[in-house]
Amino acid sequence: MIKVVKKNEASALQANLLRIGSCLAALLAAAMLMSLLGYNPLVVYSEIFKGATGTLYRFQETVNKAIPLVILSLGISVSERMKFSNIGAEGQFYVGALAATFLAFNLPENIPAVVMLPLMMTAAVVAGGLWCLFPAMLKVRFGTSETLVTLMMNYIAIKWVSYLQYGPWKDPKAYGFPKMPKFTENEIIPKVLGIHAGWIIALVLVVLVYLLISKSKLGYEISVLGENEQTAKYVGMNTTKILLIAVLISGGLCGAAGMIQSSAIEKSLTDSMSGGLGFTAIITAWLARLSAPAILVVSFLFAMLLQGSSYLQTALQIPAAAAELLQGIILFFVLASEFFTQYKFVVKKSSKGKGAAV
Repeated sequence: MIKVVKKNEASALQANLLRIGSCLAALLAAAMLMSLLGYNPLVVYSEIFKGATGTLYRFQETVNKAIPLVILSLGISVSERMKFSNIGAEGQFYVGALAATFLAFNLPENIPAVVMLPLMMTAAVVAGGLWCLFPAMLKVRFGTSETLVTLMMNYIAIKWVSYLQYGPWKDPKAYGFPKMPKFTENEIIPKVLGIHAGWIIALVLVVLVYLLISKSKLGYEISVLGENEQTAKYVGMNTTKILLIAVLISGGLCGAAGMIQSSAIEKSLTDSMSGGLGFTAIITAWLARLSAPAILVVSFLFAMLLQGSSYLQTALQIPAAAAELLQGIILFFVLASEFFTQYKFVVKKSSKGKGAAV
C-alpha cells in the first residue's frame, strides 16, 4: 500500500537542488519529445532563447509579457500567504481594466496624462480590490469556498467585457467589427527606454510587496493568519479585518495589471487581452514560493518561455500545440519538484510491517 506522507521540512539547499534537478529532467523529457516529433532539441532550445532575447524587439516583447505576470503573481501571493485561494486574478484583471476604460471613455479628452493615468490606475485598483472582496465577505459570512467563487467570477467579468465590446461600447467607426475605440494619447502609459513604463511600476510593486510582507505589522499578521487561524485569534488579532484588507490588496494589484495591459499594450479594452495570464500567475506565484523577489525572476523566465515558444512556430514551423506541450512538460516537472520538497511516498509492506520511504 502506498501512502503520501508529509516530509520533515527540507533545508534551503536540498529544496533548491531538487528544483534544479527537476528543471534538468524537464529539459531532458522535452528534448525526447522534440526528437520524437523530428526536431533537433538543441536547435529548439536555441530558438526559444533566440526568440525571447535574440533582438531588442523580442526582448521588449518578453518584458511586455513579464510585466502583467509579475503584478498578477504579486497579487496572488498576498492572498495565498493567508491560505485564501484567489483563483480570480483573471477576473480582477478584467474588472480593473474595465474601470480604467470607463474613465477613459467618459472623462474629457483634454485632461493631461499626469492626471488621467493616476485616475485610471486608482479606478482599476479599487475595482479589482472590490471584485476580490466580495468572495472574501461570502467566506466570512457564510463559509463559502473562495476557490469556487473567485473562479466563477472570472467568467462574469470576461462576459461583461464581451457584452460591452459587442454592444454599448462597440466602436461605430470599426466597420462592424466588435472592438472598442482606442484610447487617446493622454490615456496611454508612455515608454521609458523603449518599453512602456509598466516595468517601473512592476519593480516598485515588487519592493512594496516585499516590504509589506517582510517588514510590516500587517504582513506579519497575514503570515500568522496563514499559518494558523486559531493562533491568530488567540493572540488577539482581528482575523476578519486582516483577511479583508489582504484580499483588497490582492485584487487591487490584479486590477492594476489590467489597467497597465489595456493602456500600454492594447490601448483599448478587449475580452481576450489577458491570454490566460491570470491563471498562469497562479503557477508563477507558487513556483516562486510567494516571495516577491523570486516572483520577479520566475515571471521573467516564464515570459521568456512564452515568447520563445511563440517564436518557434515561425522559426521552425512547429505547431502551436507542440509548443504548448513543451511548456506543459516543463511546468509538470517543476511543479512535481514542489510536491517532493514537502511530501514523500511510503510503501507499507504489510499491516504490521514498517513502511519504506520512496
